Amino acid sequence: MSHVYGLIWRLIPGPWFVKLLVSLALATGAAALLWYVVFPWADPYLPFNDVTVDGGDPLPGAPAEETPVLDADG
Repeated sequence: MSHVYGLIWRLIPGPWFVKLLVSLALATGAAALLWYVVFPWADPYLPFNDVTVDGGDPLPGAPAEETPVLDADG
């Protein structure tokens, strides 16, 4: 994998600071492409928002939830 980065580094013209700036611009462009194009496209196909918990009956033998009643003093 490091051969790919070395190839990209060698293909970018200019001194090292120009290569660094171009490399950062390429990385930022790739991140923006993923963030604004690929992830929104893939979101409906991913199961992260599939909620399977419902507000049904509590488990048998579980204590009933009690709502605390606060007096005037808090």
